[in-house]
Amino acid sequence: MAAPAMLLLLLLAVAGLALCAALLWLRRRPGGPEGARGRVCVAVLGDLGRSPRMQYHALALARRGHGVTLLGFLSTKPHSDILCNEKIHIVSISELKVLQVGPKIFQYITKVIAQAIQLFYTMLKIDRPSYILLQNPPGLPSIAVTWMVCLVRRSKLIIDWHNYGYSIMSLIHGKGHPIVQIAEWYEKLFGRLSDYNFCVTNAMKEDLQMNCNIKAITLYDKPAAFFKETPLELQHKLFMKLAKDCAPFKRGTDSIRPVVEKSAFTELDIRNGNVTQVKERPALLISSTSWTEDEDFSILLKALEDYEEYVSDGIKLPSLVCVITGKGPLKKHYNSLIDKMHFKHIQICTPWLEAEDYPVLLGSADLGVCLHKSSSGLDLPMKVVDMFGCCLPVCAVHFQCLHELVKHDENGLIFRDSNELAEQLKMLLLEFPTAESKLYMFRRNLRASKQLRWDESWEQTVLPVFRNN
Repeated sequence: MAAPAMLLLLLLAVAGLALCAALLWLRRRPGGPEGARGRVCVAVLGDLGRSPRMQYHALALARRGHGVTLLGFLSTKPHSDILCNEKIHIVSISELKVLQVGPKIFQYITKVIAQAIQLFYTMLKIDRPSYILLQNPPGLPSIAVTWMVCLVRRSKLIIDWHNYGYSIMSLIHGKGHPIVQIAEWYEKLFGRLSDYNFCVTNAMKEDLQMNCNIKAITLYDKPAAFFKETPLELQHKLFMKLAKDCAPFKRGTDSIRPVVEKSAFTELDIRNGNVTQVKERPALLISSTSWTEDEDFSILLKALEDYEEYVSDGIKLPSLVCVITGKGPLKKHYNSLIDKMHFKHIQICTPWLEAEDYPVLLGSADLGVCLHKSSSGLDLPMKVVDMFGCCLPVCAVHFQCLHELVKHDENGLIFRDSNELAEQLKMLLLEFPTAESKLYMFRRNLRASKQLRWDESWEQTVLPVFRNN
């Protein structure tokens, strides 16, 4: 039997068995209401700590009186606001590893079946939700499983479309691979069974309607309230914390002024508590990533090589500290490339930051770089949203619908290759850090833009769905 047909039959078999088990389980349960009316399960078959939009959904629902079950992997810690909220109950599911036995197709099928059983069982155990708000991707097997749970427990299914799972799979296997084709068919079929849908761009909204016959509401990612410019005192505290493990943040001791505590960017006068920026400090460039195939960091590394040449040729540019945050499968690969690079004027580090430290670092940086190229061309990088919340100017790589977020030469710059990025770095950092620099102009534009925050946007877009139903 062909692998695609085998996969489909196995999925159908698991679905049938799970549905029968659920009906038997419900018949044995005592009658009466299960859980609080209006309870919402916010679910993601992924790491909760790296799913900020779903965390924001949970917080917004809790603040408006809903009991929330937040369900997902706990590989990294969610934000402290989530952990401290009494209305949010976190239910963890295990991140199952692929069995290293047999052909890859067999390993993948085994993992999908195991995840389906685990997710179904866990969703039946929690207090009955009125709604299940599910992140997609990943949608295989979570959309089908969640739909069956909603059918059994008389809940409504809401899918929040961040991207398409099959388009991400195509980056690894190619668009014509049977697994990718099955995933596309599955996503479109089960996606239509949802009661309500949200998505991240108007381009995705149109694509869902045209190609999947799914009506969705666009809910743009917006920065949470804690993404803002960081005061110097907090900057210094974070820089000193990072200096313990990251050499670029360290500053040599000053024997002449022992009462001054220094990082590479700031100095604290211990006598009076005043914090000032170091004269001729380096520029702090930041990029965040999940280290996956949809972000080509060789573009940034090549641009940094060109920047190094500019400085060596006598162009008056500041030294750079480049911080790339995040976890992911390609981190080891890129770290090995970085280790082979020998710069005189540029330092690179790749730390993992706690959820509370990340916005503080963004609010302390001088320039952001985004290398996210959407696998579908229809989603927007949330990292840019967060950078804009901190009034941090951004250079972002071009793709289909990026114009819905980045306005070229207004709040940032769009580049297509490493040469363009290198030229933009040079242009922005000339006359750094004075108010005459182009970089400062973009920051001034962001400060004046009065951006809508997540809570305001959520209240306008999502809350009516819950109120009307």
